Amino acid sequence: MSGPGGGSTLGLEGRVALVTGATRGLGLAIARKLCACGCDVVLNYRHDDTRAAQALDSLAGLKGTATAVRADLRERTAVPDLLEAVRREHGRLDLLVHNAASWTPMSTAAADFDALRDDLAVALEPLLTAAPLLPALMGEHGRVIAVSSSGAHRVVPRYVSLGTAKAALEALVRYLAVELGPHGIAVNAVSTAKLDKGPGTTDTEAAAALARRTPAGRLTVPADIADIVALLCTDEAHWLRGQIVTADGGFGLGT
Repeated sequence: MSGPGGGSTLGLEGRVALVTGATRGLGLAIARKLCACGCDVVLNYRHDDTRAAQALDSLAGLKGTATAVRADLRERTAVPDLLEAVRREHGRLDLLVHNAASWTPMSTAAADFDALRDDLAVALEPLLTAAPLLPALMGEHGRVIAVSSSGAHRVVPRYVSLGTAKAALEALVRYLAVELGPHGIAVNAVSTAKLDKGPGTTDTEAAAALARRTPAGRLTVPADIADIVALLCTDEAHWLRGQIVTADGGFGLGT
């Protein structure tokens, strides 16, 4: 089965997907991949209506469909409202990709506690709030995939808030995998190192140094992670439960 450009649709045609933080960067790449696979994709975004419209325009012509729903995931009612909107429109949800994150740079010795709580909340509360609602909304193809980062395990300068949040997110993935598993829902995460987001977004000299340390010969780009997310959504990946899949081109194998 092939989609636009001859790419495989991975058997995902007709699946309903919700991607949080989906109108730019990695979230948009994930939405694009799932839409190209024939999914009906709901793009969550926080506040930028113009960017959301541009994101939808960029997905036009793909095999699936795309709609955007505005919701601030820092609000406790946001996820229930999102899931209810999906239920009204599609009758079910097959794939939930939690990509949204917030990051406030800080050092451990000078932590901004309010910002730290916010970063933790955005990482954890959407899935915690969704968990009791998913069994009634998802069927046998149910997949929940969280996006993590190497900062959950490695010390990155001024990354303590998001690094701690991602470490907690990975623990949550394991707990959810156990509790949602009996309902036929597989829960996993994808983790990566620094992303190359395109011209003008990366320090060229630093990127070149990191690329030399990567066995695959370059930095990870958002499309690489989107491909792995899509693979975890397939029927063939159903036996993966509570796993943190590292997709970094081998970067983490070095010292």
